[in-house]
Amino acid sequence: MTDPWTITTADVTSAEALELLREYYYDVANRYYRLHLGREGTPEELESGLAESRSDDLAAPTGLFLLGRYEGAAQSCAGLRRYDATTVELTRVFVRPGLRGTGGGARLLAAVDLAARSLGAERIVLDTRLDLVEARALYLRHGYREIPAYGDTGPYSEVWYGKDLTEVPQQAS
Repeated sequence: MTDPWTITTADVTSAEALELLREYYYDVANRYYRLHLGREGTPEELESGLAESRSDDLAAPTGLFLLGRYEGAAQSCAGLRRYDATTVELTRVFVRPGLRGTGGGARLLAAVDLAARSLGAERIVLDTRLDLVEARALYLRHGYREIPAYGDTGPYSEVWYGKDLTEVPQQAS
């Protein structure tokens, strides 16, 4: 059977990338609003937050952006930004809700490993929220382990993960 997912690098400013980044932001922001405020975010709040949550560093020379296609249509994304000489930070990991459970997250993380190595990274780090249980489970299934907080922590950083790329196979699964 042919894998319906393909993952490639993409321009973070492309229309497809911007659409997925908007969906990603709305998804995680509204989950936060529902959990902590008991409501959805207003369009003004969401757009303001999106504008403050810049992704332009997910491009050379500071990083890269991956786009996942399911049967040819853009359906997932992930970004990497250089953290230091041997570490990259994983961010903006998103699979459209209707396609979760189809292998897109696994394919995306396999491509993340290869992309991180292409940037010279030996380690990947990320931060996330405790309520993003699906993402946390995905990271743990793919070799990430909980680590101490790193860098500037903000109100949305509640748990941190790292993956040592020198200890895992270098082939995509």
